[in-house]
Amino acid sequence: MRYQKNGSYYQLRLERGEEIIPTLSNFIQDHRLKSGILLGLGAGTDLKLGCYNLKKRTYHQRHFKGEYEICSLVGNIAWADNEPILHIHAVISNERLTTYSGHLFAGKVAATCEIAILPGIKKLKRELEPDSGLKLLQL
Repeated sequence: MRYQKNGSYYQLRLERGEEIIPTLSNFIQDHRLKSGILLGLGAGTDLKLGCYNLKKRTYHQRHFKGEYEICSLVGNIAWADNEPILHIHAVISNERLTTYSGHLFAGKVAATCEIAILPGIKKLKRELEPDSGLKLLQL
C-alpha cells in the first residue's frame, strides 16, 4: 500500500493482492485514527458481500470469485474492544455490468484500489445493541 496525506485527508492506493480490510485496519492502527469516513473504488477479486437479516440476526453472505470492478466503497471507522471496526458497503460490477452490493466482509485487490480516508477528531466507539444484535455507533 502507498499513501499520501493530502490536506485534511489521506489518499491510499492498495496494491494487487492486498487484502482490503486488514490493510485498512493496519493503516488505521498505525496512524492512530480515532474515527473517520472512507470512500473508494478500484478492482477486486475473491470479494465477500453480505446483507443483514434482522429477524435471524445473521448475515447472508455471498462469495464473488474472479475479478470485479469496485464501483464504490463507502464506510466509516470506529472502535470496539481496542480494535478498529470498518463498516464498509460496496457496489461491484462484472464484465456484463451487472452490479451487486452489500456489506464488504472480505476481498483482495485485483489491479488497484484507491481509497480516501477523512479522519475524525473524536474517537467513536461501537457497542452491541441488544435489539438488533449489531455493534452500533455510540453517539
